Amino acid sequence: MSEQAVDPAAYPKVRTCPFAPEPEYAELRAKAPVTKVPMAGGGTAWLVTRHEHFRQVLGDPRMSSDLRHPGYPQLSPGQRAIADTMAPSMIGLDGPEHAAARRAVLGEFTVRRIEAIRPRIQQIVDDCIDEMLAAPRPVDLVRALSLPVPSLVICELLGVPYADHDFFQERSSRILRRTTSAESRGAAVEEIQAYLDGLVTAKEHEPTDDLIGRQIRKQREVGEADHDALVLMAFLLLVAGHDTSASMISLGVLALLENPDQLAEIVADPAKTLPAVEELLRYFTIIEAATSRTAVEDVEIGGVLIRAGEGVVALGSSANHDPEVFDRPDELDINRNARGHVAFGFGPHQCLGQNLARLELQIVFDTLFRRLPGLRLAVDVDDLPFKSDANIYGIYEMPVTW
Repeated sequence: MSEQAVDPAAYPKVRTCPFAPEPEYAELRAKAPVTKVPMAGGGTAWLVTRHEHFRQVLGDPRMSSDLRHPGYPQLSPGQRAIADTMAPSMIGLDGPEHAAARRAVLGEFTVRRIEAIRPRIQQIVDDCIDEMLAAPRPVDLVRALSLPVPSLVICELLGVPYADHDFFQERSSRILRRTTSAESRGAAVEEIQAYLDGLVTAKEHEPTDDLIGRQIRKQREVGEADHDALVLMAFLLLVAGHDTSASMISLGVLALLENPDQLAEIVADPAKTLPAVEELLRYFTIIEAATSRTAVEDVEIGGVLIRAGEGVVALGSSANHDPEVFDRPDELDINRNARGHVAFGFGPHQCLGQNLARLELQIVFDTLFRRLPGLRLAVDVDDLPFKSDANIYGIYEMPVTW
């Protein structure tokens, strides 16, 4: 895999502590909460670090999500070139266009719809843990549990064959690494899109009872068949739907193992798992800088005038550690009320799959620590390979034993 060096002065910064955002963000939040910085993918953008301003940026219709805009913040090399060659997916649309695309699939992710697949997720988690128990120790938790659970769930939801998971997981990882060269990232995007193009074409000939198949039927009912839009939707849900939850499973297990008193509370009272999930989402904020926008009119944020055409990065990891909102923000506290966190974003683009992510994390934590009460790391935490070089934070490998 070809790699490109990351400028240490560029944003988003590489995490130096596995359990906290870069200290520099706290300094900016206190002294210069809206400031212009160099971006890792080239150019500059305004970095917004306070919780209040984060919500203001993402709730303002004058802030565009269109990745093709010349001023859109460049998080990685080659991001602009890729955006220029493909139609925008749902996350790159604004206003009524975005609302229509989101409304088309919103019903697939309601609380009731996601709760209906709880038994299937529980079965997937139990099967993965059965295989862990039968395997030689230590076991890599990432390969045994963190990746298979969300990958199997999103594959079954979309109607993507899980047998192809090595194919799309490797390319997703390449897309998300900040060190991936522009050429390699572009190739990975094209390869997944070509794969999904073939899958959607097959389902158009013979629609199946899954999310993609149901979308094909809905389009035909209103006479608006849009093959390319379906491919883009499947791309977005497949890539975002497995890597994010996989990272949160690994990091959440690690954080609870490192805080045995709080883990004991969850084991003794499973009702505490849900608030613990919210706190873990706030604490890590694994998608720390993907909430980027371009001002399409002059906008004032925190007393700073952002000109039309300029890029803005609303930094979730900093917003979720804002002491004006969260007391002792750098401490993990499963008993705090963390529901005001912005780990899933904010405003009209707030994460579509958040109900699914919450349920997956809840089932994994409850089941894993109940069935393996002696679970522990098989290496020192300092030896874990954290994804400090990726746009979705996580852990590449996590040996555990019991």
